[in-house]
Amino acid sequence: QLFDQQKKTESFLSQFREVYLPPAMRPLNKSLIKGDKWKDVDGAQEKRRSFLHGFCKEYNSRKKLRTHLVHVVSRIYVEDRHKILYCEVPKAGCSNWKRVLMVLNGHAASAHNISHDDVHYGKHLKKLDSYDLKGIYTRLNTYTKTIFVRDPMERLVSAFRDKFEHPNSYYHPVFGKAIIKKYRQNANEEALKTGSGVKFKEFIQYLLDSHRPVGMDIHWEQVSKLCYPCLINYDFIGKFETLKEDANYFLQLVGAPAELKFPNFKDRHSSDERTNAEVVRQYLKELSKQERQLTYDFYYLDYLMFNYTSP
Repeated sequence: QLFDQQKKTESFLSQFREVYLPPAMRPLNKSLIKGDKWKDVDGAQEKRRSFLHGFCKEYNSRKKLRTHLVHVVSRIYVEDRHKILYCEVPKAGCSNWKRVLMVLNGHAASAHNISHDDVHYGKHLKKLDSYDLKGIYTRLNTYTKTIFVRDPMERLVSAFRDKFEHPNSYYHPVFGKAIIKKYRQNANEEALKTGSGVKFKEFIQYLLDSHRPVGMDIHWEQVSKLCYPCLINYDFIGKFETLKEDANYFLQLVGAPAELKFPNFKDRHSSDERTNAEVVRQYLKELSKQERQLTYDFYYLDYLMFNYTSP
């Protein structure tokens, strides 16, 4: 049985690779868009799609990506009513996107009264890897696939501030303790015991270490490894920098109720200043020139794929 299952999977994957390497760019269905209101947003969208497609065509011709299909789709959320596939990129508006998906699939009346815990720990949303191979393949070929990304350094600093500068019952004991133990000389007993107070420089040492004391985490994993943009031909590429316009245009494209607008509230630590280019600059000052370069290199593919300017 295992052998048969493996054969089926292999034959399916070969089909998948033929279709997605390099991915074909199909036109967006804009039949639900009325008037010229979204003209600029649409223009920016077509440029992003074309840029990513061109990059992937060249990248894939040099490097064939071989990854198991179930892993490739493991970060993708499914909304069957409006036929949406959304790949989750943490720190790029993902909490509010999940709220929107919950409204779209009928689990909530409004995005504004869904708690953080309900979004991240509730069982209201299905992931694509929970379907069988036929279900995965059908949805990949017929649903509108979207990804929302963010400037890699901003996303990294935002993740650090969120997980290490506020009390956290998971990241401090799991990541914090290991980071302080390995990268802080003469760490005191309190820091080693709680894992609180990780410095940005220590966090970067962990990130760049090929022998990390703890594994990677989705909050700072590269988008290229979370969503596989050169294996899956995303129909819509949103950016955190233009989140509101992009998200509301996308909702129009998929026929969402007219009254549903993308929420723009900050999910947690709402009194903190949002992570922006100036905030990032302050954090990068704590690093040596070499550490800055290596951190950029770590996210190099993300910079290239989504046409972000190097900091």
